[in-house]
Amino acid sequence: WLACNEERAAQARFGAVMCCCGPCAIYRRSALASLLDQYESQYFRGKPSDFGEDRHLTILMLKAGFRTEYVPSAIAATVVPNKLGPYLRQQLRWARSTFRDTLLGLRLLPNLNRFLTLDVVGQNLGPLLLALSVLTGLAQLALTGNVPWLPALMIVAMTMIHCSVVALRARQLRFLGFSLHAFISIFLLLPLKAYALCTLSNS
Repeated sequence: WLACNEERAAQARFGAVMCCCGPCAIYRRSALASLLDQYESQYFRGKPSDFGEDRHLTILMLKAGFRTEYVPSAIAATVVPNKLGPYLRQQLRWARSTFRDTLLGLRLLPNLNRFLTLDVVGQNLGPLLLALSVLTGLAQLALTGNVPWLPALMIVAMTMIHCSVVALRARQLRFLGFSLHAFISIFLLLPLKAYALCTLSNS
């Protein structure tokens, strides 16, 4: 819900959706045919790369001069992980894909709205800066015995604001419960993204 109804919707407002989600993306046949060879022969650092195909195809479309649009009325069914192991494997693939295709799409950014540059930079640097803040806080706690209250309160405040805005926009109070995802994000997904960055060549 967050990715489609907030992130992609905001990107479209500024001229281009940067990743058209696989389960609910539709392309003009002639556009797809013109890029099929590039799409089917993904390589990264000389090795075949066969994941993150939706983000990769979106970048290829934008590089070829096509437009990407967001359609809020689209409905799609897909399969999602319901256990921790498959979920973390999915997130690892997505993290590698995000980092790889950001490198591929850097040349696009000067021709797009500046908001999209800010968004791409935020998606890639934001988690790493958050990880740095967490590590610094843990180091402070270990070395001095002082709890880093200010950074902790800032993370809590930003999480609650984020979830409250989404609950209000979605008109669903259950989104307030998404604040608990902060623990998964900090203690599982941040290390996983750091690992993804260090193993970009793995397929």
